[in-house]
Amino acid sequence: MTMGSMNLNLLADQHSAPVTHVGQRILWTVVTVAVLAGIYLLMWRGWKKRQARQADVPPLNEVPEGAFSGEGVEAVYVSSTSEGDWLDRIAVHGLGERSNALVRVAAQGVLIEREGASDVFIPAAALRGVRLATGMAGKYLRDEGLVVITWQHGDRTLDTGLKPRFGTDELVQALEAHFAVSATERPSE
Repeated sequence: MTMGSMNLNLLADQHSAPVTHVGQRILWTVVTVAVLAGIYLLMWRGWKKRQARQADVPPLNEVPEGAFSGEGVEAVYVSSTSEGDWLDRIAVHGLGERSNALVRVAAQGVLIEREGASDVFIPAAALRGVRLATGMAGKYLRDEGLVVITWQHGDRTLDTGLKPRFGTDELVQALEAHFAVSATERPSE
């Protein structure tokens, strides 16, 4: 007997185990999919209820024509939350959506140009403070590397978190240069 024919004989003798309990496997698959669908449905309902509770948040400010030009600071827009409540993410007007952003600072205010979401313009008169933080809803860091801008939007005071791509210094210096705030201490309100 040659080596090739011996391998063919071995292959011919191998059989896979018969599939057993097909009905039970299908049942568990259906139950797992139903549980996951239920969890996603509850998450969606919770987000919709949060949006209904935050219906008093006015639409985003219009960006003034020609106010912002030149280079900006690349950052990640983390989210906007109610001031002082770093877990109360604002769900309306896309303010709770994380995205890549380009932050531009000018005398008129701060423009956050977001990818895939509407831009956020914070007028200079609405700016209440700037501080460094370790985290807020959606992003947590070991060190203080998150730039949090506190601003007035209608009747609400919001905290908007930005994580600059290449360190916080450039963004903090731009904010401090244009506005009378310091990022190392929280201004009194």
